[in-house]
Amino acid sequence: MPTSDIAPFLQPSLCVDSDAPAVRAFSARATAGAADERERAVRLFYAVRDEIRYDPYGIVLTPEFLRASSVLARGAGFCVAKAIVLAAGARAAGIAARLGFADVRNHLTTERLRAQMGTDVFFFHGFTELFLGGRWVKATPTFNRSLCDRFGVQPLEFDGVSDSLFHPFDAAGQRHMEYVRDRGTYVDVPFEEMIAVYAECYPGPAPDGATGDFEREAADDRGR
Repeated sequence: MPTSDIAPFLQPSLCVDSDAPAVRAFSARATAGAADERERAVRLFYAVRDEIRYDPYGIVLTPEFLRASSVLARGAGFCVAKAIVLAAGARAAGIAARLGFADVRNHLTTERLRAQMGTDVFFFHGFTELFLGGRWVKATPTFNRSLCDRFGVQPLEFDGVSDSLFHPFDAAGQRHMEYVRDRGTYVDVPFEEMIAVYAECYPGPAPDGATGDFEREAADDRGR
């Protein structure tokens, strides 16, 4: 891919604020001592996966809420927020990164979240694509290891070479995730389209700003 084509994916943008001091510090710490670009990407993936707790509650679809620096300050976020942090950290480390979106059917959500959403489909699920070795590689840092343990699924790994996507089945052979629609890749969050889809596909304002402890809910639902 010509350098000019990846240039926008190396620059700071509205939510992917890779020039923010907090983002640059996070990226530098996570990649310290990495031997090459691939290793920098891998280290960033695991830092985002496990240091930022997955939280599907209290979401506000505004640039201020979703900026990588804001997510780092909270230490928690849903899939889109975590994808943004990974993209921002990568750009700060000199790795081209873009945001990818898809609709996924999540068979292992909690009763409370399913009731709130009115569906088991997560519209505009977010992940990150990193330009490594001359091609785009998908990375999904959504679920932290402790949450995966509660749900009985293997946490996603990333080697900087193969796509990191949700497993279709959990450790017990039950359905876990289904990708049902690809919504494309972007330099930054497509707010207008995302808000329109949320308004159409969820029964009420989604998310509703409610707070909760998703990890504890997962344990309670599984009787732990």
